[in-house]
Amino acid sequence: MQNDLKTIFGDTHGLDQKSVEFLTNALEKNNLPGFDYLEFKLSLGKLMAMNLGEDTSYKSAYVTASTVGLTKDKLLSTAQHYRQVLVNEKDQFDQALNNQLQKRVKSKQQEVEKLRQQIQAWVAQIETLQKQIAQSQNTIDTADEQIQGEMRKIEATKENFEHTHQSILNQIDSDIQNMGRYL
Repeated sequence: MQNDLKTIFGDTHGLDQKSVEFLTNALEKNNLPGFDYLEFKLSLGKLMAMNLGEDTSYKSAYVTASTVGLTKDKLLSTAQHYRQVLVNEKDQFDQALNNQLQKRVKSKQQEVEKLRQQIQAWVAQIETLQKQIAQSQNTIDTADEQIQGEMRKIEATKENFEHTHQSILNQIDSDIQNMGRYL
């Protein structure tokens, strides 16, 4: 029966065949027992294929269906049943589609946003490191001058100390010689 349903419902050009297959399968699974809207629709499709015209096809299909107990009320209520089956399928499809959207698109968008924020944090870290490098390089550059200045001071202090030391030693040595000579 599903192939017949695909023919009558999916005969419109441009319909997605996978969707037609899915929806007609849902109708088939929820087919009520006995002669109802689906069987009426199949009969109507066959009559329309004979080019009898819409009015004649509907009346002929209904007259034939009424011989097996189909009433207009049952035809309308079963058509509403199948319509609701399709509405339920659409709701389930929308939910599945939303889940896929969340899983495949929104999670990727969140990942991209997280990476953008991480890149900004890294850029800030790089800027901080570059400032620290520049400060350290400045310290290194000025340290050579400071080291040379401190070395000059130390050398001068050393020279002054050694000169003073030697001078005092010389005075003591001179005094020792003079004491030996004069005393």
